[in-house]
Amino acid sequence: MDTMLVPPWLEPLLNTSFFNVCRIHGDAARSECNMFCLDCNCDAFCFYCRSSRHKDHQVIQIRRSSYHDVVRVAEIQKVLNISGVQTYVINSARVLFLNERPQPKSGKGVVHICEICGRSLLDPFRFCSLGCKLVRIKRNGDASFALDDRNEAMPMEGASREQEEKLREGSQQDMYPDTHLPPPSNARRRKGIPHRAPFGS
Repeated sequence: MDTMLVPPWLEPLLNTSFFNVCRIHGDAARSECNMFCLDCNCDAFCFYCRSSRHKDHQVIQIRRSSYHDVVRVAEIQKVLNISGVQTYVINSARVLFLNERPQPKSGKGVVHICEICGRSLLDPFRFCSLGCKLVRIKRNGDASFALDDRNEAMPMEGASREQEEKLREGSQQDMYPDTHLPPPSNARRRKGIPHRAPFGS
């Protein structure tokens, strides 16, 4: 595998099991193993292990969304070319998935699908996850994780960054509808201080 296309830490990251309880700091409050060191390429570790063993190393934090591992785009794009991979907004942060997520067969009307697993995508990207992009690189070598190849397979060619963000925000609103709906217009509103009606004479 060409290390120019795929960094040596990527496959260990994708194969690592996260969110187990740390064997050393199991009694502590932040003992779940949700961090990965790009310099050491070893097992996941917790917040306390980071400060004691990986203090000056490149570390990324893994998060969870619907039982699947995700990483924030702001963190991973500093060390990896993520072009072509679908991103999502979850809890106000843009993230992408580490590995393929099983999905029933895509229904009719699906326009964009992952080139590897066939998962439906919101936008015109090539892959649903870093794992699927890795599979494509191994098979064809026509994609790259190298940071100097960022212009490869960029979505929405010809669209400005502002237009791209507006489009993506719109699709996120469809995916995660607002649960704070206004009350029905006929709902009784609470009044201020109650006043009795004047007595008739």
